[in-house]
Amino acid sequence: MAIARGARVTLDPSAMARVHAARAVVDRLAHADTPIYGLNSALGANTGARVDAADLAGYQARAVRARAVAIGPPYPTTSVRAIVAARIAGMAQGGSGVSPAVLDGLVALLNAGVHPRVPRIGSVGAADLAQLSHLALPLIGEGDAEYRGALLQGAEALARAGLAPVALGAKDGLALVSANSAAIGRAALVLHDARALLDAWLVAVALSFEGFHANLSPLDPRGVQARPAPGQVEVAARLRALLEGGALPAAAPRRVQDPLSFRVVAQVHGAGLWMLQECERLVELELCSAADSPLVVADGDVMLSNGNFDAAALTLGLQALALALATMANLGAGRVLRMMAPALSGLPLQLTLHGPAHSGFATLQKTTAVLAARIRRGAQPAAVDGMPVSDSVEDHAPMTLCVVDALASMLDDVRRLVAIEQIVAAQAIDLRGVASGSLGAALREPYASLRARVAPLDEDRPMGPAVDGIAAMLAEPLLTVESP
Repeated sequence: MAIARGARVTLDPSAMARVHAARAVVDRLAHADTPIYGLNSALGANTGARVDAADLAGYQARAVRARAVAIGPPYPTTSVRAIVAARIAGMAQGGSGVSPAVLDGLVALLNAGVHPRVPRIGSVGAADLAQLSHLALPLIGEGDAEYRGALLQGAEALARAGLAPVALGAKDGLALVSANSAAIGRAALVLHDARALLDAWLVAVALSFEGFHANLSPLDPRGVQARPAPGQVEVAARLRALLEGGALPAAAPRRVQDPLSFRVVAQVHGAGLWMLQECERLVELELCSAADSPLVVADGDVMLSNGNFDAAALTLGLQALALALATMANLGAGRVLRMMAPALSGLPLQLTLHGPAHSGFATLQKTTAVLAARIRRGAQPAAVDGMPVSDSVEDHAPMTLCVVDALASMLDDVRRLVAIEQIVAAQAIDLRGVASGSLGAALREPYASLRARVAPLDEDRPMGPAVDGIAAMLAEPLLTVESP
């Protein structure tokens, strides 16, 4: 996260020792008789075809150029820096066999603030070849890069930063591009934002509990401990902490049982928290692993063809997190709609005191429904959408980066849904006559912050700008916020 925000990096001497040891293996095997994929044997559908010994370095540069096929809008600088950092971390494990000078060049590129232009579309997840090729081009003086706010040709960006292009040797091109660094770097940022949003969402839920005058027995620690499903004990404890110090915990329940969108928050949000924690663990594993193929094993003086580039666990974990968010969104939309229904909430229809001559929050229900639908659509399983490529040699693809980017887009809509829930909950709180001092102690500042930006709805007025404003407020501390 610090690197994505601009921090400089250095390589530990132990990492460089691993890199030098692995490179010695590459240099020895490059001219051996045994064919090795990506070293002296060609890539993709040409697997097994021998590369001329005099062309090993030239082949690597051509391999990078040929795989720079990503299209579409570029990733923002924070994402590019995270991607570069993820590739440096992978190379530092010593399994790539990269030339030390090439790794040093990548570190220098990052530290100088030369940020390659990396388009979003083109990775099937069997390594992010397309994105990492665009990332590698400026390193050899080609492609495009941003430097101090200007988009420049790669060679010009290097020159302005006082850097020189690096020369690729045997396997160096493959070492630069054959990794899932785009998915891993992006996933780190997306999960950071997801954690912040889940925290903000629990604040919205607690405000809804206050506005609905919800029955809090589903949060009772005796109940959630009776079947301690992953995450639910922690979520229930957080909600109790948010409500602590207010009038609601001591009040008599208004209903014997509330709608499920209130009753099962601990279970559903708990599952989402569990999946988030698992995904964070998997990203940390990927950042600290050598997933290169062929993998250089310096101790064994060999290079091993393998399948570690397939980040199946991370892909499926992220897909599960997306499904959890969609389930949480259904609950959130349900709470919003329930608060507008007098038979359930005990509040005025559509949360307006002015009767049928005023719409109140009625039409905001449509926006809520659309957001929930968009979030569900984003959770559709891209992880099984791969198709055979490279003359069917590559007949499986996990689509990892597609899953990551779909999750990032979902978070944009989740922010808007959370904003709606906060606004509607604040209106319900006001109509119920709950004084701000009677809210849970931890909710008073969020309520005051919201009311400083959005006044209570009396006369009908456009509410879309208010939702966008609160969503923007929720996005302020995040890193991957982008226009849809």
